[in-house]
Amino acid sequence: MLKNLANIQAYTYFGIVVFLTIFLYVYIYYLYSRQKSGHKDFEKYGNMALKDDIHDTPVEGISKDKNKKDGGVK
Repeated sequence: MLKNLANIQAYTYFGIVVFLTIFLYVYIYYLYSRQKSGHKDFEKYGNMALKDDIHDTPVEGISKDKNKKDGGVK
């Protein structure tokens, strides 16, 4: 009984590790392809931790247009 439970735990652990690894690579590819196509520049978001003073300029400006599809962010 305990051997069966240990086998189930081992297979479950292996399955979760494989799933998370595939998910990580898909997410990295998604970020890379979005940046390469010009939709987003993720490097400027990486600077938010370094430039977080109250007087620093925002990463993206806020649009006054309420009808924009992407939530009003330029």
